[in-house]
Amino acid sequence: MKSNNKLFFAILAAMVLGAALGYYIHESYDAETASSFAKKIKLLGTLFIRLVQMIIAPLVFSTLVVGIAKMGDVKMVGRVGGKAIAWFLTASLISLLLGMALVNWLKPGVNTAIDMSKLDSASDLVEGTHAFSLENFVTHIVPKSLFEALAGNEILQIVLFSVMFGIALSTLSEEKTKPVIKGLDTVAHVVLKMVSYIMWTAPLGVFGAIAGAVALYGFGIWKLYAGYLADFALGLLLLWALLLIVGYFILGDRLFTLLKRLASPLLVAFSTTSSEAVFPKLTEELERFGCDPKIVSFTLPLGYSFNLDGSMMYMTFASLFIAQVYHIDMPIEKQLVMLLVLMLTSKGVAGVPRASLIVVVATCAMFDIPAEGIALILPIDHFCDMGRSMTNVLGNALATSAIDKWEK
Repeated sequence: MKSNNKLFFAILAAMVLGAALGYYIHESYDAETASSFAKKIKLLGTLFIRLVQMIIAPLVFSTLVVGIAKMGDVKMVGRVGGKAIAWFLTASLISLLLGMALVNWLKPGVNTAIDMSKLDSASDLVEGTHAFSLENFVTHIVPKSLFEALAGNEILQIVLFSVMFGIALSTLSEEKTKPVIKGLDTVAHVVLKMVSYIMWTAPLGVFGAIAGAVALYGFGIWKLYAGYLADFALGLLLLWALLLIVGYFILGDRLFTLLKRLASPLLVAFSTTSSEAVFPKLTEELERFGCDPKIVSFTLPLGYSFNLDGSMMYMTFASLFIAQVYHIDMPIEKQLVMLLVLMLTSKGVAGVPRASLIVVVATCAMFDIPAEGIALILPIDHFCDMGRSMTNVLGNALATSAIDKWEK
């Protein structure tokens, strides 16, 4: 616990120092120098995220297969999976509806006095958006090769293969399955041990990510986009309130113990803008909280593909905001169709920083909203991603804890 507190304060100190250095660079040097500095200092953040990504695939595969196989009962797998999917779909729907309701109520994109022609193009995001069509999403679910999915860290594909492999394993005799389960269980524990080493590079990653962002945008970006950020922050607060109320209703006073356990994972997700960066640590903390390792190893990987509460809310919020900026009429029935499309196209983006933007671009294109409008929110998406990544982590932690409580 003491080690966990040390890491928490080290990350906090890295955030403050990174912001201070970034602000100094932003104020003292020209834009070209600041951009060059940001590009180099962000390598620290890239290094940390790549270290975490390195262990995600083997951890998801080993823990999920072992979790299902140890259940030893296909009915139990179906029961836990059914509860998990029901939670995920309900939470996703509420998050999308909340984003839609807020943007219709607050209208942050109405009367926006910004000349879109003066903004940087978002061509790097606009290109290739066809890959997120409904047809390609469906074919993307099933991997052509397990090794291709592992190499690409395709969480959704790894989850599908792992679930099928685990269920098949659970139907065989103990004599045949024991060596396989024992071997994968050992792999899982080795990878979790690696987590404890990698997490101590988190302060460096946080320092680089924050310093780079502030060097580029400074603190003035908050004034320029105050309305948009305030409205989105309000949405996150409301979503957190809903999640915590439901969490307290299910967990009672143990919710506060869980939140203490989540302090470091939440801070890392906030700083690095990646839910994936805390997956291994989140697994460890939920088990320390008292959740059954079998439930954690089964539910959490599913959550990373299907339960992205913060990202879901942002997608409807951002898409309809862009429509407002371009004065495009979006009747409620069209918004509801967009909501359903987003529920499909958003799966599997939890591990990729700013991937929500790409989904928003693709969705806008499907509904005849100029995808180039993403350039309006591109400069501050880093700050929005901080909040939505942290919310994704909270949502998955609560879902796993709730399902564990119901099973007990």
